[in-house]
Amino acid sequence: MSIMKYKNIVFDYGNVLGTFNPVYILKQFCDSEEDFPMMYDALFENWQALDEGNADYKTCIQTALSKLPERVHPQAAAFYKDWYFHCQPILQTWEFVRELKKQNISVYLLSNASVYFADHALEVCEVLKEFDGIFFSGPAGCAKPDAKIYQMLFERFDLKPEECFFIDDNADNIQASQALGMDGIVFRGDVEAVKKAVGF
Repeated sequence: MSIMKYKNIVFDYGNVLGTFNPVYILKQFCDSEEDFPMMYDALFENWQALDEGNADYKTCIQTALSKLPERVHPQAAAFYKDWYFHCQPILQTWEFVRELKKQNISVYLLSNASVYFADHALEVCEVLKEFDGIFFSGPAGCAKPDAKIYQMLFERFDLKPEECFFIDDNADNIQASQALGMDGIVFRGDVEAVKKAVGF
């Protein structure tokens, strides 16, 4: 298989380009074992709705604060403001992106994320500046594995599914892409396995 079969490589963000570990992230704002469970439940309760574009970020903050004692409000507010800074770069993937670009292979992003993260992603993932197109679920109003978001990606950037290869850490998202004609691989941190899959 030659990589030239794929004109476009499509990347997920979380745990592909940057880490997303909710427990680790929250621990950067809450060091109390007693407070951690209630903060986790309150702060992440509407995360899926945010990813789907079905919730307002400021409203979610107020909802979470209403469920938490005032003594932890400063930590909760800080979490909502700065959580994304604790998504660590996955540098092997960044290097792969740059290798692809050197070979004139187009790279795109298809990621479930809130409008808030979409607005701030470049602050923690500078390699996104090299992407040919970026597509986040929150602004789109739907999320993977809904077939609609893949179709929106194809239409937005005039892509043919059979010319694309998708890298995502969620097997359901890969199955959805394959059902629409876009090959893919479940990413487990092994960039060499991805290169082998695309023939790079």
